[in-house]
Amino acid sequence: MTTKKTDKKDPVVHLGELIHGIKVAMMTTVEEDGTLRSRPMWTHDRDFDGQLWFFTREHSPKVDEVERDSHVSLSYADTAKDRYVSVSGVARLVLDKEKARELWNPTLKAWFPQGVDDPELALLCVTVNKAEFWDTPNKRMVQLVGFVKGVLTGEPYRPGENEKVNLDESGAAMH
Repeated sequence: MTTKKTDKKDPVVHLGELIHGIKVAMMTTVEEDGTLRSRPMWTHDRDFDGQLWFFTREHSPKVDEVERDSHVSLSYADTAKDRYVSVSGVARLVLDKEKARELWNPTLKAWFPQGVDDPELALLCVTVNKAEFWDTPNKRMVQLVGFVKGVLTGEPYRPGENEKVNLDESGAAMH
């Protein structure tokens, strides 16, 4: 019996490609009473290396929440391309002006009028542990045909790729 080797992309590279170009992620943190709270966070278009970076104010509620419980979830959606990504990881507050300069974008002046020297400027770094994505690269007509076929045959509609990715300390591994 011959086993066929599949040429799957490196999960870190693939995850980076999936979230590339999606400007806003919904970040979910855990409040003190255990309830979940989500808010939009601006995403930096940079090469993904297993960590995601976000600008924030050092004394914001989300920082308090992350310092109590560092587990966060990020949701990305690109409805125009039927691409959806859910990421979970551990967030930490980073007070590093050099890193802030490296990531800085002039658009951020809307939130930080004093620029990188704003005394409240801080970063949240999310180290990604797990992710799941739904990617439907097909054209809408092909999706519609697949949906109708599912309705007529009774077989489940599978519009595209769905995969879970587990990133651990020793590198990326698919599950």
